[in-house]
Amino acid sequence: MSEEELSIREMRAGESGAVAELWADCGLTRPWNDPHTDIHFALAGPSSTVLVGELGSDIVASVVVGHDGHRGTVYYVSVHPDQRGKGFGRQIMNAAESWLKQNGVWKLNLLIRSDNTKFHAFYEAIGYKVEPRTAMAKWLDPSKNPANNSED
Repeated sequence: MSEEELSIREMRAGESGAVAELWADCGLTRPWNDPHTDIHFALAGPSSTVLVGELGSDIVASVVVGHDGHRGTVYYVSVHPDQRGKGFGRQIMNAAESWLKQNGVWKLNLLIRSDNTKFHAFYEAIGYKVEPRTAMAKWLDPSKNPANNSED
């Protein structure tokens, strides 16, 4: 693992393009979720933000972090594919956890696709445990559901 440290801070105005590009490079974007809209939502209120990790002037890691008062959640945890294996994922997650603690949050929940075994191992290595829960969802606007899109 590298000794290199990221410079981690909140995303600044004008950086949504670089962050959205990072997410695309990491395979995190989906046609039905505009990343710029997700960034806008994350920055719209005091209970969420986007943290970025820089090497020099390049954004190479990011995370969307938010909370409901006592439970935190992370989304779009990303490290550029060329920068993986250097401890940057651990650093950006530590920053997200610190942000949550500073906001009075005592538990962080995250969702991982069941077939994403590589990242299951990453999260377990940094202290996360599988809990006996079932994730459920309901599309409140069926037009946003990709299963209803005839192009899919």
